[in-house]
Amino acid sequence: MAAPDYVFTRDFLDNNRINLQHYLWIELFGYHIHPTIPTNHRNLRIADIGTGTGIWLTDLARRLPSTVSLDGLDISFGATPPPKTLPSNVTLQLYDVFSETPDHLRGVYDIVHIRNFSFVLKDNEAERVTRNILELLKPGGYIQWAEPDVSSFRIEKTHPECKVTALTELIKVSQGQDARFHSTWVPRLPMIFEQLGLEEVQSDVKEAPPYMGVAKHECNLLIHELVARKSHNAVVAQELKRIMPEVTEETQQGAYWAFTRWTIVGRKAGIA
Repeated sequence: MAAPDYVFTRDFLDNNRINLQHYLWIELFGYHIHPTIPTNHRNLRIADIGTGTGIWLTDLARRLPSTVSLDGLDISFGATPPPKTLPSNVTLQLYDVFSETPDHLRGVYDIVHIRNFSFVLKDNEAERVTRNILELLKPGGYIQWAEPDVSSFRIEKTHPECKVTALTELIKVSQGQDARFHSTWVPRLPMIFEQLGLEEVQSDVKEAPPYMGVAKHECNLLIHELVARKSHNAVVAQELKRIMPEVTEETQQGAYWAFTRWTIVGRKAGIA
């Protein structure tokens, strides 16, 4: 399976970032599965696309009956815990959103969850990948897709005098490294869902309150440490190393990055 280039590092720093982002996301939205998606069937089969550390599945497992099958799908399981530490109803399966759907995964899931692909997909890939993912669903099954909208990026200030020079410079340095750092496809997902025939399409769009916004911002700052470590450009790596102490100071003084965050759900036509 040919894996697309991953912009981050797949190590313990990245894993901690992913896990912290999960809990902050759940704190903001208030649910693991959107309340309009039925979960009262004991033999549900649920897939988590790009499962990473498996944190969404392992956190969900204790909230649903053990008869529910929870499958983590990804191109690599280098970030997941050792298999013997996972709940007994959690399994891992290789899957690439860019490739043809394997026959054994076609039409088998009641719920497909996908999150944090903003830095994986380019703008011209969103529709094709959505088509591929929908092939995993049973007729009548639900997709839940959750993302920060990179195009909504802005710098918030707790007071007008906050300095933002380093924060502004940091985003310019990072965005120049990869087109995925300034994608615009997330707000188009509801339209893509409808164009592909999904029913009951809903969007839950949220802004983090300032205290949570700062926490999310500091979690996101790990991204730039990861980019610096992975970058083959010594000049960029050195620039990031120089900027980070100034970014930390500006954050402590009350300036932070903010993003609008989306959860979009839709139902595949038909009856399971």
